[in-house]
Amino acid sequence: MNIDSAAFFAALADEMNAHPEQFRVLGECDMSTALVMRKADGDFAVTITFEGLACAGVTPIAAADAGSAADCYLDGPLAAWQTMFDDILANGAASGRQTINSLALLGTDIRLRGDDPMGTDKFSRFNQTLQEYLDGAARTAAVAR
Repeated sequence: MNIDSAAFFAALADEMNAHPEQFRVLGECDMSTALVMRKADGDFAVTITFEGLACAGVTPIAAADAGSAADCYLDGPLAAWQTMFDDILANGAASGRQTINSLALLGTDIRLRGDDPMGTDKFSRFNQTLQEYLDGAARTAAVAR
């Protein structure tokens, strides 16, 4: 699974948008977040925009622009992101300390960042929607098999 590609996150958006019923219980979401994956051969970053019960867009960006491109961003080494997605695939959803909320709260590998406190507050309010979106990796992998 090549997680450091816009196509991967676009597939997660397609999965989310095909199943709005899974997100209805979480309520509507109005947040843009960037995910930054640090790696030796060049960093990867993407913004993900949520509107209502849908993912309204996935846009590749320069990692240096993450702070200005989204309400908040999550920044960490590719290996930490890969571990999270491996856990999602193994369990059907992130488990234990591999949830995006736990990883951001621990702040040891993946850190929540942002210039605007109101923007980073959106992560607190909408992280479960982001988690459900990321957990879509398990469903898209199952379909790809």
